[in-house]
Amino acid sequence: MQKTRRNGRASTKKPVEDEIAHLRGLDLSGLRASWQSVFQRQAPVHLTRHLLFAVIAYRLQGDCFGDLDHATKQVLDRTVAKEAGTAISSRLASFDQKRTELTPGTVLVREWDRRSQRVMVMANGFAWNGQTYDSLSKVAFAITGTKWNGPRFFGLRDKEDKSTVEARP
Repeated sequence: MQKTRRNGRASTKKPVEDEIAHLRGLDLSGLRASWQSVFQRQAPVHLTRHLLFAVIAYRLQGDCFGDLDHATKQVLDRTVAKEAGTAISSRLASFDQKRTELTPGTVLVREWDRRSQRVMVMANGFAWNGQTYDSLSKVAFAITGTKWNGPRFFGLRDKEDKSTVEARP
């Protein structure tokens, strides 16, 4: 049995939870194919796997349960319009500049390439894999082989995700 969603696309009676669970298992190319199916256009090339997943999942939920009503969208649009582009940029920059003081002995944990990476905060830098680095960005580079903002790589810029920092016993 098929039902028609608000956007006119037909869907089987598969629960949205199952559709989202299926999305979680897709690689980047699979998510791009799903994007094409859901939005009827190619996925933006700059979007990461995580963002592709989030946007597609949001759309599926909106199609199933309903999206924001028109009045709410207008309130959000007016709120955004009140802040000039420079004000938004400076606010975002200030969020990005928040520093987390790390005391020696703190262990930072990050999973990368299906391996748990543990970095010890030292008085003179950061120890990883038997070497000492003077910045988290250099540790992130050593782990990934690509340039990263070290605090962002280890989740220190995200207030909601404190699970990446463990206090040493």
